[in-house]
Amino acid sequence: MKLATLKNGKRDGELIVVNRQLTKAVKASPIAPTLQAAIDNWQVTSKELEKIYAALNENKQADAFDLDVEKLSAPLPRAYQWLDSSAYVNHVELVRKSRGIEMPADFWTNPLMYQGGSDTFLGPYDPIEIADEKYGIDLEAEVTVITDDVPMNISPENAKKHIILVMLVNDISLRDLAVKELGKGFGFVHAKPSSSFSPVAVTPDELGSAWDGTKVTLRIRSYINDKLFGQPFAGVDQTFTFPQLIAHAAKTRHLAAGTIIGSGTVSNRDRTSGSSCLVEKRTLEIIESGEVKTPYLKFGDKVRIEMLSEKGESIFGAIDQKVMEYKNDNTI
Repeated sequence: MKLATLKNGKRDGELIVVNRQLTKAVKASPIAPTLQAAIDNWQVTSKELEKIYAALNENKQADAFDLDVEKLSAPLPRAYQWLDSSAYVNHVELVRKSRGIEMPADFWTNPLMYQGGSDTFLGPYDPIEIADEKYGIDLEAEVTVITDDVPMNISPENAKKHIILVMLVNDISLRDLAVKELGKGFGFVHAKPSSSFSPVAVTPDELGSAWDGTKVTLRIRSYINDKLFGQPFAGVDQTFTFPQLIAHAAKTRHLAAGTIIGSGTVSNRDRTSGSSCLVEKRTLEIIESGEVKTPYLKFGDKVRIEMLSEKGESIFGAIDQKVMEYKNDNTI
């Protein structure tokens, strides 16, 4: 099943069911007005939404309309919790190596995770508005999952059944601000503006054999100004699976339905697949030649992130954004 949120002038938008080809949709308001409302009562609503999805794919929904992805917000326009990780530890090791910093051994056994801002997510076609290019604007192509209610201190094995939806995210980072914030030893705030998510969230069964219950085994493709930047395999070199990340997040607290957990930048040890963020490419350039050749994003640059099935079909739709200068006249 594929679900999305149509912009309607309200903060949380309107839940719609989208067909497998991402061309048609049906409003789901008789079942749940928003995706969060559906998630809050998932055991009931998911069954009703599945009926609509089946009818939609069989062209039996008389109220179906043509889908315009540019009118979609993030599937969850805002969330109770957004936790991002660094599940691809080789990426962390690589970046630290470029700075001459040794990586602690427990990074391989204890996941890195931080709590990001979740009050204003961007839609897949919303512009990336940044006040200053000097902040070091970077993309980060990742896979995310949405959970239902998760009990505290759950095991990774039991955490599997709490994964209800999967999405892609562009976890936009401002690298030059990150260096300053990390130096304080207290985490990100300024370096992590609003993240943007794929047009649709899908139930794991939509991934077929590419979902093994713990991770997605497909390439995640990133483009900058319409040129392929990287296409690493999401299921390769993922040190921590999503059930492990959920269990880590729930170690000392319950997780509310609608919690989003990210994989962190998808990265492979095989560098021929390219990277999912600019800082990794810049790091490789430093290691190989001693100097950075690739700039960060500039105003006017375009970013596209997408994942295709083994048949070449877009699973989540594309995140397709333009970087723009944000100007505030300070009158608000």
